Amino acid sequence: MKKFFKPKKILYVLLIGYICYIFANQQITMNRIKKQVADKQLQEQKIKEKNEKLQDEVKMSKTDNYVEKLARERLGLIKEGETPVINTKN
Repeated sequence: MKKFFKPKKILYVLLIGYICYIFANQQITMNRIKKQVADKQLQEQKIKEKNEKLQDEVKMSKTDNYVEKLARERLGLIKEGETPVINTKN
C-alpha cells in the first residue's frame, strides 16, 4: 500500500502556504502604508494652502491701505476733513 501523504509533499504544501501568507501580509501592509502616505500628502497640501494664505495676509498687512482700513474699522478714526457718519441701525 502506497503512502498518500509523503513528507516531501507535506513540506512543499506548507512551504507554499507560508509563502502565500507572507505575500498576502505584505500586500496588506503596503496598502496600509500607501493610504497613510496619501493622507499625509493631503494634510501637507492643506497646510501649504493655509501657509500661503497666511503669507498673503502678512504681505497685505504691511500695506498702508490695510493699516488705514483697520484703523477706520476698529478704532473709528477718520481722516482730516472727513465728516464721520454714525450708523444707528446696529
